[in-house]
Amino acid sequence: MTADLQAGPLRVEDLEPLVGTEVGVSSWRTIDQARIDAFAEVTGDHQFIHVDPLRASRTPFGGTIAHGFLTLSLLSVMGQEAQPEIRGAVMAVNYGFDKVRFLAPVATGARVRGRFVLAGLARPKDGEVDITWRSTVEIEGEKRPALVADWLNRFYLDSATDRP
Repeated sequence: MTADLQAGPLRVEDLEPLVGTEVGVSSWRTIDQARIDAFAEVTGDHQFIHVDPLRASRTPFGGTIAHGFLTLSLLSVMGQEAQPEIRGAVMAVNYGFDKVRFLAPVATGARVRGRFVLAGLARPKDGEVDITWRSTVEIEGEKRPALVADWLNRFYLDSATDRP
């Protein structure tokens, strides 16, 4: 069940009871060859299974596939769409990942979406909130997800709103 987050930005205190709850699902995004090629260009990862359709067609994948790190990087845009806005947050940063697993390849032309469970919430010090999102990238029509990861974000709060 996805939490109802239509009311707008939530206070940190409002998020605490949602730990363990799915809070959002992003829209579907198509992973086309142009996106894969652009990612290869930016990262310098030109492995043939990503950028050479003819050669990749002779592999068990049957064609090109997205880079695992491309799929992982899409969590940013998916999260912006599907995760709740936090009232008083003036900045958020990636704090890292735990337990990242690439479970299934994303074939060129496939559609993927992100699913986010609020897995943990901590206040390391005044004005900071650490949130762990249990993140899953699903592939449309497939039983196995492309990836699962525990994604850590740190939010910095405006001191005036960092009060119950």
